[in-house]
Order: sequence, then C-alpha cells, then structure tokens
Amino acid sequence: MSIELLVVAVAALWGAAAGAVLPRAAYRFSAPAGEDWRDRCPGGHPVPGWLGRARCGQCTADRAAGGDAPGVPLGAPRVPEYGPGTAALATVTALVCAVLAAATGTRPELAVWLLLAPVGVLLAHVDLRVRRLPDPLTLPLAGAALALLGLAALVPEHAGEWTTALLGALALGAGYFVLWFVNPDGMGFGDVKLALGAGAVLGWYGWPTLMLGAFAGFLLGALYGGALVVAGRIGRGTSLAFGPFLITGAYLGLLTGAYTA
Repeated sequence: MSIELLVVAVAALWGAAAGAVLPRAAYRFSAPAGEDWRDRCPGGHPVPGWLGRARCGQCTADRAAGGDAPGVPLGAPRVPEYGPGTAALATVTALVCAVLAAATGTRPELAVWLLLAPVGVLLAHVDLRVRRLPDPLTLPLAGAALALLGLAALVPEHAGEWTTALLGALALGAGYFVLWFVNPDGMGFGDVKLALGAGAVLGWYGWPTLMLGAFAGFLLGALYGGALVVAGRIGRGTSLAFGPFLITGAYLGLLTGAYTA
C-alpha cells in the first residue's frame, strides 16, 4: 500500500471513530434558540457528558421492566436511542476526513483538517436540526484553527500561510457581519462567528481559495432555497439554516486549495 493510500485509510478510520462519539453532543446541542443545552433524555433521565452514543441505559432498563421512573411524567417516551444515529455521523465524518486526506496528502496541515472536520459535521447537524450554531463550538473552532495552523506553519513542507489564514478569518468574518447587520432576519449572528473559522482554513491556501469557498457556500444556499421555493415548500421570504452551506462551501474550497497547492 502506498503512503498516500495509507494516509487516506488512517484518516477515514479517525473520522469514523470521531464521528461515532458525536451523537450525544449533537443531541445536547440541538436545543432551540433561547433554551439551555439538553441535559436529560426524552425519558427524563440525566445525560452524562458530551461524547458518546445517544443512548440511555436507564430508559432501556425501564422499558425492559415495563414501569415508570419516579419523577418522570406518565407516558414519557422510553426510547433508548434518543439522538442521531451513530452510523450516520460516523460515516459522514469518515468520508469528509478521507476526502480531505486524499486532497492534502502528507502535508502537516492535514492534521489540522482532521481535527476540525468532526466539529464542522457536528455544527452542520445542529444547525439543520434547530437553526442554531452554538457559541461553545463556533468561537473555539476559529481559535483552534488559527492556533493549529500556526503550529503547522512551523513544520517543513506545509503549503499555506498563517498570515493569510488570520487575514482570511477577519475578512470573511467582517463580510458576514456586514450581511448580518444589513439584514439580521436573513442571517443569524452564529453564521458570523462560524465565518471566522471558515475564513481561517480557507485563507491558509490564499485569497482565491477563500473567495471560492465563500462563493460556493452562497451558491449552494441559493440553489437549495430556490429549489424549495419552486417546489412550494417555502416562501420567498423564508430564512434557512445557512451554517451547513457555509461549512460545505468551506470544505469544497479547502479541497480545491489543498489539491492545487
């Protein structure tokens, strides 16, 4: 097996393992805007920690016993699996990591992409579910991207520039801030914070990559929204969760930048 194929295989295994522990966080973060993060399963039992399967052992025991737990409303659901499926998140994350590895090769910035990819998958899932981009994920993502890229810039054979990563974060964040300021009903402030991290990873490979990734996000969002309008699913003034398109556009731009670097 060549070193390139080995890197892709290892990246896919990493993505599968990382994606397999995302369901619990996906469930807990998928709370509507204004509400606290979920800390109990639908059956009323505490959800411990943030990483792992979205499965409640107490619900399994109650269901097997056929009784109601104390303090839980009568008729509350006793479904052991209360969040997104482990297989789905693991598969998507593994695919994203494998494709990133195939485009980046053995360059040191690949480690950065592999560490950030699961967070991007998690953010996209949460925004699709509840149209909310959690601050505990968006802001640390931007900081981690810049910090990790700063370390990658110290390793020989890297193909990007940390300075443009920093400027890209500021530029894309500022651009989204202007869009939010002009039309706050059409874009959430969470998208502005997410744009900081997206701008950092896109800016690593230069301004053309940044512009490509930003344009791809808007194009995908416009095409999806237009298709829903034509199908009669939504009206022209309906706002959509834009985070998944921002993230997908950033991945497409990143893949292009990594492959051509």
